[in-house]
Amino acid sequence: MKKTMTIPEELPPKKTFRADRPPTKGFVTVVDGHFKSEFDTVDAAEAAGRELKAKYPMLQIELYDSEHRTRTLLS
Repeated sequence: MKKTMTIPEELPPKKTFRADRPPTKGFVTVVDGHFKSEFDTVDAAEAAGRELKAKYPMLQIELYDSEHRTRTLLS
């Protein structure tokens, strides 16, 4: 007998963006030249980047500021 699955009704909206275009607002982690996760604040993006860097030190991680269109290497 199959079990029915229940899906929570109030899921937070997932931020989706195209990987071939830079985002227009917020901050993004760039891993080895590819846009990955989008954040509203630079602190959140930096925390996520540092967590990745701690797990995988061989990755090149940058923070992309969409307002100024600049990339900052996370060391």
